[in-house]
Amino acid sequence: MTSTLAPALAVHRVRADDAARMRALRLEMLADSPLAFLETLAQAAARPHADFCRRIELAAGGPRLAQFVADPHRETGPHGENSHAGGRLIGHAGGTVLPEDPATTVVFAVYITPAHRRTGVLDSLLEAVAEWSLASGRRELMLEVVLGNDRAVRAYERLGFEDTGVRVPHPVIPGLRELQMRRRA
Repeated sequence: MTSTLAPALAVHRVRADDAARMRALRLEMLADSPLAFLETLAQAAARPHADFCRRIELAAGGPRLAQFVADPHRETGPHGENSHAGGRLIGHAGGTVLPEDPATTVVFAVYITPAHRRTGVLDSLLEAVAEWSLASGRRELMLEVVLGNDRAVRAYERLGFEDTGVRVPHPVIPGLRELQMRRRA
């Protein structure tokens, strides 16, 4: 499942060789948007590289967990093969099964580097998660956004997500609440 955005930019499911670049992107995500994620920058930085490699391996295949990245340095060749030149990843979105509703994919850890926001990267990442979700037999996507993150809410609404009216406590920061959004995959 690789969708080409523009020349020299592709969205693809993570692979083992993405581990170091994914770690760098994860640290950037946590530094840029600390309220949006479930671990702190310090926790992620302290995690051994081997742990990152194991996480990438788990997300690289199968129907229950997937992570997709926007990669400006991976191109699809004329015969569908991928070439990889290294370099920085510019976006991420993951999906996993919602435990209490196995027909729904939870979208998690959505992030676009600031220089690439509003360029279509978000659209392509979420489309990759939606395609994977459908291929895995799940027809609905759900995500949660910290209340007050109006920029993210507007971006998700533009992509067809609707506020369900459900509000939940932030899973790690007492006093913060999140709003739930859903759409068809």
